[in-house]
Amino acid sequence: MRLLDLYNQDEQLYCSIQLDRANEWIYATWMGYVPTDDAERGAEAYLSSLKHFTCPYLLNDNSRISGPWFDSTTWLEHVWAPVASELGLRYIAHVTPPDMLDTTADVADRRPFGNQFELQIFDDMAAAQEWLHSKQQLIRQAG
Repeated sequence: MRLLDLYNQDEQLYCSIQLDRANEWIYATWMGYVPTDDAERGAEAYLSSLKHFTCPYLLNDNSRISGPWFDSTTWLEHVWAPVASELGLRYIAHVTPPDMLDTTADVADRRPFGNQFELQIFDDMAAAQEWLHSKQQLIRQAG
């Protein structure tokens, strides 16, 4: 179910947020060049979606972006992440273009979100989906 599409100043779609009911996660797809202001607007739109559809799983697909995936990890860490965690986010599978895997993995290795939620970086959509399914299975077994 499509929740929200975001367009840049040139009226190009750069972020689409969907509730994937079959997989029980929110799926955010990013595309093109996404400057910091648009990235923050998209991240805030995700929070708005999370307020209406509590969901501990996010599949964040950056495989179709160009340029850096986000210039402001400080903003994500100090502003966005605490709110996302408070709203119930627990697991993020972040899919990056293969040529950005090392850079994105370096950011994730610093653990900018601490213990607020678990972040895994992938350059393969199937592996990201499999990881989220494994987290869902653990929760079901524990519950």
